[in-house]
This record gives sequence, structure tokens and C-alpha cells, in this order.
Amino acid sequence: MRVLVQRVSEARVTVAGRVTGEIGRGLVLLVCAMQGDTEAEAEKLAGRVARLRIFRDAAEKMNLSLQDVGGAALVVSQFTLAADTSRGNRPGFSTAAPPELGERLYQHFAAHLRGLGLPVEMGEFGADMAVALVNDGPVTIWMDTAERG
Repeated sequence: MRVLVQRVSEARVTVAGRVTGEIGRGLVLLVCAMQGDTEAEAEKLAGRVARLRIFRDAAEKMNLSLQDVGGAALVVSQFTLAADTSRGNRPGFSTAAPPELGERLYQHFAAHLRGLGLPVEMGEFGADMAVALVNDGPVTIWMDTAERG
């Protein structure tokens, strides 16, 4: 699985003019399931995200996690994170999980964050979404279960 993590002061996702998720301080998590990903990988990645120390402490150092600061997560499905841009000008998405698996793992990832005690808002899987956010820092981090071996 892949997730693009953005530390935000506020964010919201809108589908067809209605807000499906909105948070204040926290993380926007753009999530992509890849072929062969499992629920165990979704849980592992969710745990890593929840513990990722990217919020400032009293000394202004990135030393606090989302759990530490009581922030929220806005989880948005983003299959385009699977883009292969190694050839030509049109990205390929053949490494993305098929929609049924992608949605199941997206939901499982969000449920695991909730299970860790975090408030979670969501986009709508497969929908055309508008994501608005104020990136705090800016802090943007790429995480991938493949990196961890």
C-alpha cells in the first residue's frame, strides 16, 4: 500500500457539492492499494501513520504523532498513486489493486485508524472528489509498505 501524508491545519473533501469529510488539525491521507496488498499491510501502514512523529512539540521540533496531538485523519482513496510514468507521456495504473480489493483495503485502513482511537473522516471510494486543504509546514511524506520489506 501507498499513502501520501500531508500535515494540515484544515481539510475537506467534497463529492457532487456535498462535504463527505472535514477535519481541523490533522493529516490528509491519500491512500492507494496495490495489487497483492493485504489487510495486514493496511493495518501496519495505518499504525505507522498514527505514530508518525511529524507534529511540533513545545521546542518546535517534529516530535509528536497524530495520536499525541489528538488530531484527526481525512482518508481519501487515490489510485493514481500507483502511476507508472517510466515510459511515454501517459501514466499506467496496472499495478493498482482492482477496485473491489482497493475499496476493501481503503475501508480497512480507515477502520484500523479508528480502532487506534483516532477521529477519521473519509472521501468516497471511486468518486470524483474535490479535496481542499491547508498544508501545515508544508509537511508532505510518502509512505509505502514495499519500502519496509
